[in-house]
Amino acid sequence: MHLNHCLFLLACLPCLPLWAAGQTVHRCESNAGHVTFTTLSCGPGETLSLQQIHPYRPGSTEPTSEAMLPEAERWQTSSNKTTRKEPTVVGQFQDRCGNLIDARQRRDAILDRRIIAGMSQQDVESALGKPDSIKVRNSSTRYSYKAKKGRSAEVVFDERGCVKGKS
Repeated sequence: MHLNHCLFLLACLPCLPLWAAGQTVHRCESNAGHVTFTTLSCGPGETLSLQQIHPYRPGSTEPTSEAMLPEAERWQTSSNKTTRKEPTVVGQFQDRCGNLIDARQRRDAILDRRIIAGMSQQDVESALGKPDSIKVRNSSTRYSYKAKKGRSAEVVFDERGCVKGKS
């Protein structure tokens, strides 16, 4: 008899209304505009609005519009005047040439096969290829490129390996 009772309950389980599985949560918004969803009560100084949450419908792979949280009404938000702030840069790439040129200038110069002050030896080789000759004197290095298509170049690097002049 007990087994029949359990089987009856299992058979009736899919027949429960879909709204029975829904839940109500509290949407709490502080004066600063911070929103918290909780099943508990809101804190002091927070405005409360009730939100109905509905689960996915059985057999569906995508949520229905009821399965997601509804958007807040305009009148429900306490601070509609949010001010946008510029992002704060915490860390910035520092190249050994002192960031004389930015990444865009570097990329454009390499693509145009131009050499500008602040480029590294690797940047110059990316733009012009391997040099025909390399001369090291004191603390400077000189790359020489022989005439190719009527153009020859000589690039001088400082002690850090950065372009300081081109002739």
